[in-house]
This record gives sequence, structure tokens and C-alpha cells, in this order.
Amino acid sequence: MTSPVVTSPAAARAVDLTKVYGSGESEVRALAGVTLDLNAGEFTAIMGPSGSGKSTLMHCLAALDTPSSGQVIVDGTELGSLSDKDLTVLRRSRIGFIFQSFNLIPTLSARENILLPLSLAGAAPDQAWFDAVVDTVGLRDRLGHRPSEMSGGQQQRVACARALVSKPSIIFADEPTGNLDSVSGADVLAFLRRSVDEFGQTIVMVTHDAVAASHCDRVIFLADGAVVDELARPSREEILEHITALQAAAVGNRRDTGA
Repeated sequence: MTSPVVTSPAAARAVDLTKVYGSGESEVRALAGVTLDLNAGEFTAIMGPSGSGKSTLMHCLAALDTPSSGQVIVDGTELGSLSDKDLTVLRRSRIGFIFQSFNLIPTLSARENILLPLSLAGAAPDQAWFDAVVDTVGLRDRLGHRPSEMSGGQQQRVACARALVSKPSIIFADEPTGNLDSVSGADVLAFLRRSVDEFGQTIVMVTHDAVAASHCDRVIFLADGAVVDELARPSREEILEHITALQAAAVGNRRDTGA
């Protein structure tokens, strides 16, 4: 396994994280003792074959799911110690989310969608920060438009701005370019990269796309619910080589077990 990339403190940490669904013969171990630091101020990709546990890991780290055992620490707070109410507050104020399906409110304008996390928290926006984010994503002339009046790429940029506007400690992005064409996807990835480089944002992205992952500082590879490798600032070709090897190993394991 490649030596871990250590550059800055952890914005989020998993310690011996397991997640088990079902029981008995139907038991599925989605995470098998994952220990991992996600560095602050970095753009990290999580990759792996289908069923490797990458989405489950992100959901546990983002307080969207509860692990069966182990610890998740976000911005210095151990999630298992929090009440449901406190978890809601943490998700709203310290974690940003970007989803493949955009998850915008169709009846709200772009401005209202961007400001939604602050509205829910009863917090006033920092106008200078709002302006900086809006101008960075190039949405100044679309703020009055509803999602149905915008392209997919514009909607995802609204979702990116929404994730940033509350200045979260960490942003989790689940296949953020999955529903976009190549040009729109490149625009969104460029914005995420710029958010890290210029704003010091921490972003963790689950993706199956080697091109998307090549924008990252670090790529973590999962297989069978465990971290099996990682690369620092890899090229698209290096990522494809690793994914191909992991997929071949997964097929071989299924043959060996008769699955």
C-alpha cells in the first residue's frame, strides 16, 4: 500500500469504522474497520468498484448514516456523542453537501436555494462571502431563476454555492458530475478545485470517474469495505490502472467464493 499523504490536520476522521446491514446469512459488511484521516484544505476522492463501501463511508462521515461500530470525528467533534438535535445542527452548520441529483427546491429561486442552509439555521448571510461565491460560480445573472429555468450545469453550480455559503468545515460531494455533460462537469470540477485552492475549503468526493478524481489532491481506493490504497495528485491513467486492478481482484474473489 502506498504511504499515506500527510499534509495538514484532519477535518474528518474515521476510526475502526464498521457498517453491517442485515444479519445471519443475509448479513452484508459494507465497511470493515476503516481508519482514515481526511485532511483539512484538501480535495479528496473516494473510489472503488461497485459495492466497495465508498457511498456508505461518505454517509457515515457526513452524519447521514450511523456506523455499527467505530468512531467518526468531524471538526473535532465525535458524532456518536451527539443527540439527534445536535447532529442536525452539526450537519446544517459545519457540513456541506453536493448531490448527483442537485437536490434543489423547485419552487425557490437560485438565490433562495443558495441561502437555504442559512435560512433554516436562522442565520444572516455574510453578503461579501455570498457575492464572492456567486461570482466564482458565475451565477450572478441567474439568481432570480428557478431550477426548471436553468441547465443541469447551472443547477449543480447552485448546489455548489449552497454547500459553500455557510462556510462549512467540510463538504461531501456524491458523484457531483454524474448527471452532467462533459463541459458542465468540467466547470463544476474546476469550481471545486478553486474552492480548495482559493478558499481553503475541504472537499471529499465519491466518484467513479477517473477524470473527476484526477482533479484531486488525494485519491483513496476502497475494496470490500476497506481502504486498500491511495495516491497523491494522480493522473487519469494512474487512477484507471488502480481501478482496473481492483475490479479484476473483485471478480477473482467472487469466482473463488462461488458468488
